[in-house]
Amino acid sequence: MKLIEATEKDIPLIQNLARRSWESAYSGIISAEQINYMLGKMYSEEEISTHLKNPDYHYFLIFDENSNSFEGFMGYENGYEEQTTKLHRIYLVPESKGKGFGKEALNFLKQKISESNDKRIILNVNKENSAKKFYESQGFKVYDEVVLNIGDGFVMDDFLMEFVF
Repeated sequence: MKLIEATEKDIPLIQNLARRSWESAYSGIISAEQINYMLGKMYSEEEISTHLKNPDYHYFLIFDENSNSFEGFMGYENGYEEQTTKLHRIYLVPESKGKGFGKEALNFLKQKISESNDKRIILNVNKENSAKKFYESQGFKVYDEVVLNIGDGFVMDDFLMEFVF
């Protein structure tokens, strides 16, 4: 596996990977309408392009050299809060889960953060998402919870997790 820094030309690939992973990860947790709404807002070409132009926001594509295919992606932002990086997104397509890609991507992120001034990584995870157990297995701990109104009558009901160096 290798992580490849994404560029503007990768936006359609990121959108495709997001849709494939979200339809699997959130089906049965949130409605199809909310999935489509969130994908439309969070993964629009304009939104991703804005992220890519921010020098503190980084997208990496997760590439499997054995199958010569992209298996997911990660997006994080250094300096999100004082000495804190926010992992905004890490998603794998369903057929690649359980193969160590997520763990390797998080280890890559931890290495990148250890080279910066940040001292912790934070993330949101839906309270019903089984990924919470994965994050806990990688040293993350719940430090709070939040219900965020995201518009159109939809909310995100999340645990806030952190990894402290």
